[in-house]
Amino acid sequence: MTIPNLSKRISLAITTALCVTAAPGAQAAEYPEKPITVVVPYSPGGGVDIVTRIVTKAMTEDLKQPIIVDNRPGGGTNIGMGYAARAKPDGYTLYMASNTLTTNKALYSNLDFDPSTAFAPIGKIGDAPLVVVVTKDSPFNTLGDLVEYGKQHSGELTFGTAGTGSSGHMASELLLRKGGFKALHVPYKGGSPAITDLLGGRLSFMAINPLEVISHIKSGSLRPLAVLNSKPTVLLPDLTTAEQAGVRDVDATVWWGLVAPAGTPDAAIQKLNGALNNALKKEEIIQSLAKLGATPAGGTPAAFDAFLKKDAASMAELVKSANIKVD
Repeated sequence: MTIPNLSKRISLAITTALCVTAAPGAQAAEYPEKPITVVVPYSPGGGVDIVTRIVTKAMTEDLKQPIIVDNRPGGGTNIGMGYAARAKPDGYTLYMASNTLTTNKALYSNLDFDPSTAFAPIGKIGDAPLVVVVTKDSPFNTLGDLVEYGKQHSGELTFGTAGTGSSGHMASELLLRKGGFKALHVPYKGGSPAITDLLGGRLSFMAINPLEVISHIKSGSLRPLAVLNSKPTVLLPDLTTAEQAGVRDVDATVWWGLVAPAGTPDAAIQKLNGALNNALKKEEIIQSLAKLGATPAGGTPAAFDAFLKKDAASMAELVKSANIKVD
């Protein structure tokens, strides 16, 4: 064998070894190679849709790829959720999760997917506490007034919600449970008709995202009694908390987070998590969320997973104890 041939063989062997060693890193660096789709299980223009567009627009700066919002409303979010659950787990289809991800398993007995195992957590975006509101002519000036009346006049009070199993419904049931009184649930097909009936005096109270009623609160047509959380809401920072009003262990929020179909490569999950956390640190994103009454969260996929498991267990217990049924 000549020295030149030997040299060529050694050079080829080294080049091959370097390529093999570099391959995994090169593959990981390639994600994402094309646009990413985020499924939103609500119509455009709603709170979840707005939060999605605010956060994902900022994430594109890190990911170097556009993020497309795919609105698939209906079925109590099960249409969009089911579509995302069955999507290819390659990191290119994500799901904007909110409260129904942790409640629908307990509420619906005929789902063809399991919300608790169908997704891999990416990260929590943030949350916003709900508030209890009454009409300006209501005899209740504090949450304590409402609770005391409910105890003395069992079943006379009524509360409206955007539908059975909605965040407002679950928050109201939690308030009833922790406050020790009963009230009649009146479900509507959306929050707007419920607010209309509340303003007309046909409902006693509502537990709702303050963003949906802040204009009515500022005009004086609705009166906020308390925020259903141990901490104030940024939209109404001086509003009494449920705990201050004597109703403890009430933590009722609307929350948002990103998840991907189960089986999505961890490299993609970590890349998405990093982009999400970076987005949530931007001052313009913090301010945009604050206008919605939301506080940014962020954190690791593991932390979001722990939150989801805890919330699912809590919601399942509440659904059972309150005997809530939708099918």
